[in-house]
Amino acid sequence: MIDFSITDEQKALRDLARDFAKNEMIPKAEHHDHSGEYPKEILKKAFDVGLMNMHIPVEYGGAGLGVLDELIASEELFYGCSGMATAILANNLALAPVLLGADDYVMKKFIQPMSETFTLAAYAVTEPGAGSDVAGIRTTAKRVGDEYIVNGSKMWITNAGHADWFFVLAKTDPNAGHKGMTGFIVDAKTPGIIIGKKEKNMGQRCSDTRGVTFEDVKVPKENMIGKEGEGFKIAMGAFDKTRPAVAIGAVGVARAALDHSIRYANTRNAFGKPISVNQGVSFMIAEMARDIEAGRLLCWQSAWLIDNGFRNTYQASIAKVFCADMAMRVTTDAVQIFGGYGFNEEYPVEKLMRDAKIFQIYEGTSQIQRVIISKFLNDGVGIETPNA
Repeated sequence: MIDFSITDEQKALRDLARDFAKNEMIPKAEHHDHSGEYPKEILKKAFDVGLMNMHIPVEYGGAGLGVLDELIASEELFYGCSGMATAILANNLALAPVLLGADDYVMKKFIQPMSETFTLAAYAVTEPGAGSDVAGIRTTAKRVGDEYIVNGSKMWITNAGHADWFFVLAKTDPNAGHKGMTGFIVDAKTPGIIIGKKEKNMGQRCSDTRGVTFEDVKVPKENMIGKEGEGFKIAMGAFDKTRPAVAIGAVGVARAALDHSIRYANTRNAFGKPISVNQGVSFMIAEMARDIEAGRLLCWQSAWLIDNGFRNTYQASIAKVFCADMAMRVTTDAVQIFGGYGFNEEYPVEKLMRDAKIFQIYEGTSQIQRVIISKFLNDGVGIETPNA
């Protein structure tokens, strides 16, 4: 049976996130966008009410929620402010590969404490010369006795300036291609870690994005995630869980733009009547709503698949590319509906348009998603509905 209803628990989670966005995020979004100030106090409040680290298993003190649960909450947080939401949910990205491959030692040492104490983590995979091409990373981890010595540079790392630990992907065998990569948890206090300056980005300005350099950083072998050589496989598996969450973030931003557009179109008069009655404007708003609804369903489908044990790589890439491109289109149309006011910082839609752009870039660009989708289609895989 196909069922699009959500449970009472999921409704409560949605309402919790919606109220948090309304009361804690939206009133401060403009300030943090203009100042670029990291919203640490808001993150602490999100942790206190249970909106962080939702995937930590129950046996390690967490809520053990699924990907669809995260999506239901994330849409509301991104509606409130996508810069703050990215900072709040960055832990989930860092946790994803760890939850896939970590042993009990790592879970108890690093993950269980996150259920008890406010902790920030960062996913350190992207490099100055290796973004969507993860196999092109150059960071190395050389085994010396009971330690690995990590050297290399990462770039565009969210929460880097505030992280307590990093998930780091490095080459343990530089000659083995993607099979020579290994993942590690690296304590942020380890000597040899150099945190770069906060980048001044077009949008999501309060999200802390920096470069990170590792110079002879010693990592205990016990901090390895999975086995040596499994890092690429684990990192790619993590994307199946995190791409739907990024895609739903784009839905949240687009939904905010839609709501602003409806309110403005109903109050702005031109030629003696509200502009909402003009077909040129009303059709733009109708198409916004159409695409937002479609995007949400794509996200939910990809989340349902992974939560129920199916591979969702194909569907996650479709959700990611559709929602990213949709959010850019919807926010651009919102600016158009506002006219000159939309081009001004005193009105909210220009921020939404700036924030929307990153969805076409991070977690794999829109072009990379098309490459993934094309490969599945050319191989004849992914186009049929899975049987439960």
